[in-house]
Amino acid sequence: MDRKQRFFIFLTALFVAALVTGDFVGGKFFVFLGRNFSAGVIPFPLTFVLTDVVNEFYGTHGARRLTYAGLVAAIFVWLVINLALALPTSPDSPISDLAFRGVFGTSARLYVASLVAYMVGQLLDISVFQILRRVTGHRMLWLRSTGSTILSQAIDSVVVSFVFLVGTRPLGFILGNAANNYLGKLAMAVLLTPVIYLGHGVFRRFFHIQEKDSPAVV
Repeated sequence: MDRKQRFFIFLTALFVAALVTGDFVGGKFFVFLGRNFSAGVIPFPLTFVLTDVVNEFYGTHGARRLTYAGLVAAIFVWLVINLALALPTSPDSPISDLAFRGVFGTSARLYVASLVAYMVGQLLDISVFQILRRVTGHRMLWLRSTGSTILSQAIDSVVVSFVFLVGTRPLGFILGNAANNYLGKLAMAVLLTPVIYLGHGVFRRFFHIQEKDSPAVV
């Protein structure tokens, strides 16, 4: 296994951790500057940053493999949670059945919402990134990263809010929640842009891993 493959495994592990953590904490809303946000806006934008890094150095196929690895991991976690919910709770359990179900029992719908939004957003992010890559070549990394995130995060926020909340909250609340979470994710993604440049520099200068070539538009 060469150095580039080892780094891909590391990036995949970090990606899966951010994705699953975002699914776990996404059901909690918090108020910041008078707006409601899902706690998922904290770890989830990292998945788009990592996707862009992989897209840059491993190409579309590598980014899609990363996406599918995250999907399989998230489905596995969801299946294990549901199995744990179905098992009878021992009287000696340090966590009561009520407490366990209070945390994990409502996760099914959120998981479905997150996975649908995740797949739509990720595949869109990969495609838009590659389109911008063909136009910009190896220049303007910030444009590829931010440009792909602006559209993909918007779709992701709308899909997850509607699938998770439709039928339980008024339309105005759902739209407001989608807008707030989009702004939160976008802000986090912009703040994480230096991380992409850091990763880009580390890959090229310290580990001598070069970008995946992409043909320019003619």
